[in-house]
Amino acid sequence: MLQKPTRPAQRSTLKATKDDWLNAALAILIREGIEAVLVLPLAKKLKVSRSSFYWYFKNRKDLLDHLLQHWMSTNTAAIVEHANRPSETAVKGVLNIFECWVSESTYSPRLDIAVRNWARQSKAVRTLVEKADDARLVAIKQMYRRHGFADEDAFIRARVLYYMQVGYYVLDLEEPMETRLSHVEAYLRAFTNEEPSKADLRRFLAFVQNSSASVMRKKRAKARKG
Repeated sequence: MLQKPTRPAQRSTLKATKDDWLNAALAILIREGIEAVLVLPLAKKLKVSRSSFYWYFKNRKDLLDHLLQHWMSTNTAAIVEHANRPSETAVKGVLNIFECWVSESTYSPRLDIAVRNWARQSKAVRTLVEKADDARLVAIKQMYRRHGFADEDAFIRARVLYYMQVGYYVLDLEEPMETRLSHVEAYLRAFTNEEPSKADLRRFLAFVQNSSASVMRKKRAKARKG
C-alpha cells in the first residue's frame, strides 16, 4: 500500500484543492450520473495524480458523502431559508420561494435531479432525499401557517407548490422564462388565494432580471478564462 507523504510535502505539491475535487465531482454527477463519479477519471480531469485525492478524502464513499452534504447545505437549505424569510403577506412569502427557484446560484435544479436519480439506486440516499423533501415541505407549510392558513390547508398548499416545482424540473419542461413570468400573477392567486400587488410583481420581475444578468456575467467570465 502506498504511504501518504508528510503533510508539508503533500501540500506543497498539490495542484488541485478540495473544492476543485468537489466541483469536478459535482459536474460529473450532474452530467453523467453517480456511476461516473470515480477517482481516476476525476484525477485525469484535474490533471493531478490519484494519490492527491487521499489528501482530502478517505475514499470514494467519503467523497460521495461530501456531495450529499453539499446538496443539503445548498438546495435544501436554500428552500428552507427562503420559506422562513419574513413576509407581510402570503403572496410575498411565495415570491420569496420563487426567488430561490429562479436563481441557479441559490438552487440547482440539475443537482436536485441528479441526486434523485442517485436515490433510485441507493436506499440510504433515498432516505436522505425523503428527509430533505420533508424539511422543505415543513418550511413551506409553516410559511402558510404564519399567514393564517389552517394546518391542513397549509399542508396541502405546501405540497401543491413544492410538487409542482419539482415536477417542472423532472419533466424537463423547456419553457422560456418569458412564458413562465407571464403566468406568475395567476400562479400567485392559485397558491395564496390573494391578489398580488403591482409592486410585488415589479419587485419580483426586477429580481429575475438582475439574477439573469448576473448569470450571464458569470458565463462570460468563465468563457474568457476557458
